Amino acid sequence: MNHLKHIKAIVFDWAGTMIDHGSRAPAIVFVEIFKRQGIEISFAQAREPMGMAKREHIAAITQMPDVSNQWLAKFGRDCQEQDIDQMYEQFLPLQKETLRNHSQLIDGAAEAADTCRAMGLKIGSSTGYTRELMIDVKIKAKEQGYEPDITLCAEDAPRGRPAPYLLFEAAKQLDVFPMQNIVKVDDTILGVEAGINAGCWTIGITQTGNLLGLSADEIRAIATDELNTRTSEISEQFRNAGAHLVINSVEQIEQELRKIDAAMESGYCPNHYEL
Repeated sequence: MNHLKHIKAIVFDWAGTMIDHGSRAPAIVFVEIFKRQGIEISFAQAREPMGMAKREHIAAITQMPDVSNQWLAKFGRDCQEQDIDQMYEQFLPLQKETLRNHSQLIDGAAEAADTCRAMGLKIGSSTGYTRELMIDVKIKAKEQGYEPDITLCAEDAPRGRPAPYLLFEAAKQLDVFPMQNIVKVDDTILGVEAGINAGCWTIGITQTGNLLGLSADEIRAIATDELNTRTSEISEQFRNAGAHLVINSVEQIEQELRKIDAAMESGYCPNHYEL
């Protein structure tokens, strides 16, 4: 397979991009930890801040008007930092337990990574999960055929997505520069925004990720027209966020990377081109 001329590295997200079709594990846990406080949140509310580091994610949910009103009604005061800390402490062991059943590679993910290596790319990865949570996930992924060169977690940057710091750290550890030689692949809006803020090319993932939020079996069960409509709406969200390309899953990664490399050959850079 011919190596790409300009792209030197790719950084994949984890849940919803490479593992856990529909990015279901985090949403399940966020709903549960608020339920333990006597606060009901929907899966849509749980998913809305997806892409943030998990403590920031919990804090963002508490700021939603409906959640804030429930909290005030139940406790007679606003949610405070110590409340967020308490929920985050509950989050970690529950998320670890849930991940045991949600670390299955998405169809085509291992092959997509192999294709990237065959094109000469270094493989990075980033996640809002902590290092502790990723221990078992990385082991299970390796057993299924996927092992990126680096995995960056919530602790590896001063601030999570949409800040660009995890991608700057990836560039450093992978020894790749300038940033336009890196492609960020993510199923969240915040992940795409982080790629844009870092000066990378960005690819949004529609059907396997957080914004659709369906398992592979659920996707097979819905009508084609409905799936196409929902996928188009998600694509539009990614485009509005600045994504350069949008695909259904990482199975389609090769042709998109070749589009980006061809654009760079013509002199285009991420800040001045929409593919």
